Amino acid sequence: MNTKNLRMALATLSLFLCTAVINAAYPTQTHNLPGRVKGIYLTQYSLENTAFLNYLIKHAKAAGIDTFVVDLEIPSKRYKENIALLRENHIRYVARIIMFPNGGTPQAISNPAIWQKKYKLVQQAVDWGASQIQLDYIRFNTKQRASADNAKRIFGIIAWYKNKLAAQHIPLQVDVFGITSFGESKHIGQNIKMFSQSVDAVCPMVYPSHYVPFPEHFKYPYDTVYDSLVSIKDQFGDPMPIKLYAYIELSNYHYPMSHQKTLEYIKEQIAAVDEAGADGWYAWSPHNRYDNLFHILEAEPHTQTTAQN
Repeated sequence: MNTKNLRMALATLSLFLCTAVINAAYPTQTHNLPGRVKGIYLTQYSLENTAFLNYLIKHAKAAGIDTFVVDLEIPSKRYKENIALLRENHIRYVARIIMFPNGGTPQAISNPAIWQKKYKLVQQAVDWGASQIQLDYIRFNTKQRASADNAKRIFGIIAWYKNKLAAQHIPLQVDVFGITSFGESKHIGQNIKMFSQSVDAVCPMVYPSHYVPFPEHFKYPYDTVYDSLVSIKDQFGDPMPIKLYAYIELSNYHYPMSHQKTLEYIKEQIAAVDEAGADGWYAWSPHNRYDNLFHILEAEPHTQTTAQN
């Protein structure tokens, strides 16, 4: 049996034993290791829906989730009021700012006016209590011609933001494609090792649905996440100079899954994050439906954390 299959077999056995233990009323703490960030992503619409937000807060706290990553696109009074609800419930607010929707063109990447416009959102989020800023779509579009200069140009933007946030003692995170776990992407201009010089955390989107061949990675979500995160760590050695927060997915848009299969799919990704030694995870659901995640985490004991905004 090769190393990949052996690791998958061990992961499957571990999940089976974990389920058996839970049913026997002696649950393990595999998915709730102390000190690991556990977060969910929210659209601005979800945050501004107060009834839904209260529902998410209630179940997130019961599940030991300590962080909400929230889009900020158009500042509003309701947004400000509901961010205060997170603070009252000791949930960390990380503001997600979309830099270049669908990836930038060379013209957009080179336009400081766009950086300034997005920085106004960053500053508003900080004023409302954001503990960290997360830049997403901080890349060229996928049709861009491959060039070693692409990552350098993106890095210049990141460094510009880091310089401004450092004076305010606000950490900076950046989202990167999962494929960059294995090295620089010269098309989109993302290079994790280069970016590490001006960020406090990197958030690789290690979604199994985004790796080819699709059937293989759907079948082995544990391997996909684990191998990606270990590859990132291998780029640096031990210890890593920055935090590593993995984005995981709660469904796979290529394949329908039964309820039980969905739960297993999520569990395997979380187990891979823990066992790869990452600093935590953010769960991604485009429609912010987290009941399956809550069900998994509420079935296990956790240490309640108090996030500081």
